[in-house]
Amino acid sequence: MPLAPFSLLLHFEPVKVRFWGVRGSIPVPGTSTARWGGNSSCVEVSHKGAVLVLDCGTGARALGVDLFRRQVRELDLIFTHFHMDHLFGFPFFGPLYAPNFQVRISAPSFSPEEVRNRLARYANGIYHPVRIREMPAEVSFHSIKPNTPFDRGPFHITAVRLNHPGGSVGYRIKCKDRVVVYVTDTAPLAAPGEGAAAGERPSVLEQHLLDAMHRADVVIFDTMFNFDEYLEKMSWGHSYPEYAVALCKVAKVNHLVLFHHAPDASDEDLDGLASTWAEHSEPRVTLAAEGGVVDLEG
Repeated sequence: MPLAPFSLLLHFEPVKVRFWGVRGSIPVPGTSTARWGGNSSCVEVSHKGAVLVLDCGTGARALGVDLFRRQVRELDLIFTHFHMDHLFGFPFFGPLYAPNFQVRISAPSFSPEEVRNRLARYANGIYHPVRIREMPAEVSFHSIKPNTPFDRGPFHITAVRLNHPGGSVGYRIKCKDRVVVYVTDTAPLAAPGEGAAAGERPSVLEQHLLDAMHRADVVIFDTMFNFDEYLEKMSWGHSYPEYAVALCKVAKVNHLVLFHHAPDASDEDLDGLASTWAEHSEPRVTLAAEGGVVDLEG
Protein backbone atom coordinates (compact mmCIF):
# COMPACT_ATOMS: atom_id res chain seq x y z
CA MET A 1 0.00 0.00 0.00
CA PRO A 2 1.58 3.36 -0.97
CA LEU A 3 2.32 5.88 1.71
CA ALA A 4 0.16 8.99 1.97
CA PRO A 5 1.76 12.17 0.59
CA PHE A 6 3.67 14.16 3.20
CA SER A 7 1.25 17.09 2.84
CA LEU A 8 -1.65 14.77 3.59
CA LEU A 9 0.10 13.44 6.69
CA LEU A 10 0.59 17.01 7.93
CA HIS A 11 -3.08 17.72 7.35
CA PHE A 12 -3.96 15.05 9.87
CA GLU A 13 -1.40 16.05 12.48
CA PRO A 14 -3.39 16.41 15.69
CA VAL A 15 -3.82 19.33 18.03
CA LYS A 16 -2.10 18.33 21.27
CA VAL A 17 -1.95 19.73 24.79
CA ARG A 18 1.03 18.79 26.95
CA PHE A 19 1.53 19.63 30.62
CA TRP A 20 5.04 20.69 31.63
CA GLY A 21 4.12 22.21 35.01
CA VAL A 22 0.87 21.70 36.93
CA ARG A 23 1.42 23.22 40.40
CA GLY A 24 0.29 26.53 41.81
CA SER A 25 1.97 29.09 44.10
CA ILE A 26 5.41 27.48 44.29
CA PRO A 27 7.21 24.51 42.68
CA VAL A 28 7.37 21.48 44.97
CA PRO A 29 9.48 18.76 43.31
CA GLY A 30 10.26 15.82 45.58
CA THR A 31 9.34 12.30 46.54
CA SER A 32 5.78 13.23 47.56
CA THR A 33 4.99 14.84 44.18
CA ALA A 34 7.00 12.62 41.82
CA ARG A 35 4.03 11.01 40.05
CA TRP A 36 1.76 14.01 39.43
CA GLY A 37 4.59 16.53 39.17
CA GLY A 38 5.96 19.41 41.21
CA ASN A 39 6.80 22.10 38.64
CA SER A 40 4.72 25.28 38.38
CA SER A 41 2.41 26.25 35.55
CA CYS A 42 3.48 25.69 31.96
CA VAL A 43 1.27 24.20 29.24
CA GLU A 44 2.03 23.62 25.54
CA VAL A 45 -0.52 23.53 22.72
CA SER A 46 0.90 22.35 19.39
CA HIS A 47 -0.21 21.65 15.84
CA LYS A 48 1.79 21.05 12.63
CA GLY A 49 5.00 22.23 14.27
CA ALA A 50 3.43 25.43 15.61
CA VAL A 51 3.95 25.82 19.36
CA LEU A 52 1.93 27.92 21.77
CA VAL A 53 3.27 28.07 25.35
CA LEU A 54 0.90 29.12 28.13
CA ASP A 55 2.74 30.58 31.13
CA CYS A 56 6.38 30.07 32.00
CA GLY A 57 6.61 28.44 35.43
CA THR A 58 9.44 26.06 36.27
CA GLY A 59 8.04 23.46 33.87
CA ALA A 60 9.32 25.66 31.04
CA ARG A 61 12.91 24.52 31.52
CA ALA A 62 12.17 20.93 30.43
CA LEU A 63 9.93 22.24 27.64
CA GLY A 64 12.82 24.29 26.26
CA VAL A 65 15.06 21.22 26.16
CA ASP A 66 12.37 19.26 24.35
CA LEU A 67 11.83 22.02 21.78
CA PHE A 68 15.50 21.85 20.83
CA ARG A 69 15.19 18.08 20.47
CA ARG A 70 12.25 18.63 18.09
CA GLN A 71 14.25 21.29 16.19
CA VAL A 72 11.56 23.91 16.73
CA ARG A 73 12.84 27.40 15.87
CA GLU A 74 9.93 29.67 16.74
CA LEU A 75 7.09 29.81 19.23
CA ASP A 76 4.52 32.01 20.91
CA LEU A 77 4.68 32.46 24.68
CA ILE A 78 1.52 33.83 26.29
CA PHE A 79 1.19 34.82 29.94
CA THR A 80 -2.04 34.86 31.92
CA HIS A 81 -0.48 37.26 34.47
CA PHE A 82 2.90 37.92 36.07
CA HIS A 83 2.73 36.27 39.50
CA MET A 84 6.00 34.51 40.22
CA ASP A 85 4.81 30.91 39.96
CA HIS A 86 3.95 31.63 36.31
CA LEU A 87 7.26 33.41 35.74
CA PHE A 88 9.89 31.36 37.62
CA GLY A 89 10.94 29.47 34.50
CA PHE A 90 11.27 32.46 32.18
CA PRO A 91 15.02 33.17 32.65
CA PHE A 92 15.72 29.42 32.34
CA PHE A 93 13.74 28.89 29.12
CA GLY A 94 16.36 27.70 26.63
CA PRO A 95 14.91 29.20 23.43
CA LEU A 96 15.57 32.70 24.81
CA TYR A 97 19.31 31.97 24.59
CA ALA A 98 19.34 30.55 21.07
CA PRO A 99 20.31 33.00 18.30
CA ASN A 100 17.75 33.16 15.50
CA PHE A 101 15.10 31.48 17.65
CA GLN A 102 11.96 33.59 17.31
CA VAL A 103 10.03 34.03 20.57
CA ARG A 104 6.88 36.16 20.42
CA ILE A 105 5.78 37.08 23.96
CA SER A 106 2.23 38.24 24.62
CA ALA A 107 0.47 39.23 27.84
CA PRO A 108 -2.51 41.25 29.03
CA SER A 109 -1.26 44.84 29.09
CA PHE A 110 -1.80 48.35 27.77
CA SER A 111 1.17 48.17 25.39
CA PRO A 112 4.01 45.93 24.18
CA GLU A 113 6.42 48.12 26.16
CA GLU A 114 4.56 47.26 29.36
CA VAL A 115 5.02 43.53 28.66
CA ARG A 116 8.74 44.00 28.11
CA ASN A 117 9.18 46.23 31.15
CA ARG A 118 7.45 43.81 33.48
CA LEU A 119 9.63 40.92 32.38
CA ALA A 120 12.72 43.16 32.48
CA ARG A 121 12.14 43.80 36.19
CA TYR A 122 12.83 40.10 36.77
CA ALA A 123 15.57 39.51 34.18
CA ASN A 124 17.47 42.67 35.14
CA GLY A 125 20.95 41.56 36.19
CA ILE A 126 19.96 41.62 39.88
CA TYR A 127 17.25 39.01 40.37
CA HIS A 128 18.72 37.05 37.46
CA PRO A 129 22.23 37.53 36.04
CA VAL A 130 21.10 37.89 32.41
CA ARG A 131 19.23 41.04 31.43
CA ILE A 132 16.36 40.72 29.02
CA ARG A 133 18.15 42.89 26.46
CA GLU A 134 21.09 40.45 26.51
CA MET A 135 19.05 37.39 25.53
CA PRO A 136 20.26 36.27 22.08
CA ALA A 137 16.92 35.11 20.69
CA GLU A 138 14.78 37.26 18.39
CA VAL A 139 12.25 38.33 21.04
CA SER A 140 9.22 40.50 20.35
CA PHE A 141 6.52 41.72 22.71
CA HIS A 142 2.78 42.03 22.14
CA SER A 143 -0.19 43.34 24.10
CA ILE A 144 -3.40 41.39 24.69
CA LYS A 145 -6.77 43.00 25.38
CA PRO A 146 -9.55 40.90 26.97
CA ASN A 147 -12.46 40.08 24.64
CA THR A 148 -10.44 41.15 21.58
CA PRO A 149 -9.61 38.10 19.41
CA PHE A 150 -6.12 37.71 17.96
CA ASP A 151 -4.17 35.11 15.99
CA ARG A 152 -0.89 33.39 16.72
CA GLY A 153 0.03 31.08 13.85
CA PRO A 154 -2.80 28.54 13.45
CA PHE A 155 -4.28 29.48 16.82
CA HIS A 156 -7.24 31.87 17.04
CA ILE A 157 -7.33 33.19 20.62
CA THR A 158 -9.65 35.25 22.78
CA ALA A 159 -8.75 36.41 26.29
CA VAL A 160 -11.34 36.62 29.06
CA ARG A 161 -11.01 38.36 32.45
CA LEU A 162 -10.81 36.20 35.56
CA ASN A 163 -11.07 36.79 39.32
CA HIS A 164 -7.58 36.93 40.82
CA PRO A 165 -5.65 39.44 42.96
CA GLY A 166 -3.78 41.76 40.60
CA GLY A 167 -5.76 40.46 37.63
CA SER A 168 -5.47 37.44 35.36
CA VAL A 169 -6.96 36.30 32.08
CA GLY A 170 -7.98 32.97 30.62
CA TYR A 171 -7.75 31.99 26.96
CA ARG A 172 -10.06 30.32 24.46
CA ILE A 173 -7.79 28.79 21.81
CA LYS A 174 -9.25 27.48 18.57
CA CYS A 175 -7.15 25.48 16.12
CA LYS A 176 -8.74 23.71 13.17
CA ASP A 177 -12.14 22.77 14.60
CA ARG A 178 -10.77 22.07 18.10
CA VAL A 179 -11.08 24.33 21.14
CA VAL A 180 -8.86 24.41 24.24
CA VAL A 181 -9.69 26.78 27.10
CA TYR A 182 -7.06 27.65 29.70
CA VAL A 183 -8.53 29.04 32.93
CA THR A 184 -6.00 29.29 35.71
CA ASP A 185 -5.67 31.55 38.73
CA THR A 186 -9.27 32.45 39.25
CA ALA A 187 -11.69 32.32 42.12
CA PRO A 188 -15.32 31.62 41.23
CA LEU A 189 -16.97 34.49 39.41
CA ALA A 190 -20.05 34.28 41.60
CA ALA A 191 -20.56 33.79 45.34
CA PRO A 192 -21.46 30.33 46.70
CA GLY A 193 -25.14 29.66 46.08
CA GLU A 194 -25.27 32.20 43.26
CA GLY A 195 -24.55 32.25 39.54
CA ALA A 196 -24.48 29.52 36.95
CA ALA A 197 -23.12 26.84 39.30
CA ALA A 198 -26.24 27.25 41.46
CA GLY A 199 -28.60 27.25 38.51
CA GLU A 200 -29.04 31.00 38.76
CA ARG A 201 -28.38 33.82 36.32
CA PRO A 202 -24.60 34.16 35.82
CA SER A 203 -22.77 37.34 36.66
CA VAL A 204 -21.48 39.38 33.72
CA LEU A 205 -17.92 38.07 34.12
CA GLU A 206 -19.19 34.53 34.61
CA GLN A 207 -21.21 34.78 31.40
CA HIS A 208 -18.10 35.91 29.51
CA LEU A 209 -16.25 32.87 30.83
CA LEU A 210 -19.14 30.55 29.92
CA ASP A 211 -19.12 31.99 26.41
CA ALA A 212 -15.38 31.30 26.15
CA MET A 213 -15.86 27.73 27.40
CA HIS A 214 -18.89 26.96 25.21
CA ARG A 215 -18.60 23.47 23.69
CA ALA A 216 -14.84 23.37 24.24
CA ASP A 217 -13.09 20.07 23.64
CA VAL A 218 -10.86 20.60 26.68
CA VAL A 219 -11.03 23.09 29.55
CA ILE A 220 -8.01 23.36 31.88
CA PHE A 221 -9.28 24.92 35.11
CA ASP A 222 -7.65 26.10 38.34
CA THR A 223 -9.00 23.89 41.14
CA MET A 224 -6.33 24.49 43.77
CA PHE A 225 -8.70 24.25 46.75
CA ASN A 226 -11.41 21.94 47.93
CA PHE A 227 -14.68 23.67 48.82
CA ASP A 228 -13.89 24.12 52.54
CA GLU A 229 -10.46 25.56 51.74
CA TYR A 230 -12.06 27.95 49.27
CA LEU A 231 -14.46 29.22 51.95
CA GLU A 232 -11.46 29.94 54.19
CA LYS A 233 -9.45 31.63 51.41
CA MET A 234 -12.04 33.25 49.16
CA SER A 235 -9.81 36.26 48.48
CA TRP A 236 -6.83 34.19 47.32
CA GLY A 237 -8.04 33.87 43.74
CA HIS A 238 -8.38 30.12 43.26
CA SER A 239 -11.27 27.76 42.67
CA TYR A 240 -12.44 24.23 43.56
CA PRO A 241 -13.51 21.20 41.47
CA GLU A 242 -17.27 21.40 41.99
CA TYR A 243 -17.38 24.92 40.61
CA ALA A 244 -15.33 24.00 37.54
CA VAL A 245 -17.49 20.93 36.89
CA ALA A 246 -20.71 22.95 37.21
CA LEU A 247 -19.54 25.62 34.75
CA CYS A 248 -18.33 22.99 32.29
CA LYS A 249 -21.69 21.26 32.44
CA VAL A 250 -23.51 24.51 31.68
CA ALA A 251 -21.06 25.28 28.85
CA LYS A 252 -21.38 21.75 27.41
CA VAL A 253 -17.64 21.07 27.68
CA ASN A 254 -16.41 17.63 26.66
CA HIS A 255 -13.37 17.22 28.94
CA LEU A 256 -12.35 19.11 32.09
CA VAL A 257 -8.76 18.92 33.35
CA LEU A 258 -8.24 19.94 36.98
CA PHE A 259 -5.08 22.06 37.22
CA HIS A 260 -2.89 24.33 39.39
CA HIS A 261 -2.66 21.76 42.16
CA ALA A 262 -1.96 23.00 45.67
CA PRO A 263 1.70 22.73 46.75
CA ASP A 264 0.65 20.76 49.84
CA ALA A 265 -1.25 18.16 47.79
CA SER A 266 0.78 14.92 47.77
CA ASP A 267 0.57 12.25 45.10
CA GLU A 268 -1.75 10.32 47.39
CA ASP A 269 -4.02 13.35 47.80
CA LEU A 270 -4.23 13.78 44.02
CA ASP A 271 -4.81 10.04 43.58
CA GLY A 272 -7.83 10.45 45.83
CA LEU A 273 -9.08 13.48 43.89
CA ALA A 274 -8.68 11.61 40.60
CA SER A 275 -10.62 8.66 42.01
CA THR A 276 -13.43 10.93 43.18
CA TRP A 277 -14.05 12.21 39.65
CA ALA A 278 -13.05 9.11 37.66
CA GLU A 279 -16.60 8.04 36.82
CA HIS A 280 -17.95 11.51 36.06
CA SER A 281 -19.30 12.22 32.61
CA GLU A 282 -20.67 15.35 30.94
CA PRO A 283 -17.95 16.50 31.34
CA ARG A 284 -15.30 13.85 31.62
CA VAL A 285 -12.96 14.91 34.45
CA THR A 286 -9.25 14.15 34.78
CA LEU A 287 -6.29 15.73 36.58
CA ALA A 288 -3.33 17.44 34.93
CA ALA A 289 -0.14 15.42 35.38
CA GLU A 290 3.32 16.65 34.49
CA GLY A 291 4.27 15.05 31.15
CA GLY A 292 0.66 14.20 30.39
CA VAL A 293 -0.66 14.72 26.87
CA VAL A 294 -4.20 15.31 25.65
CA ASP A 295 -4.55 14.43 21.96
CA LEU A 296 -7.60 16.28 20.67
CA GLU A 297 -7.89 13.95 17.69
CA GLY A 298 -7.69 10.78 19.77
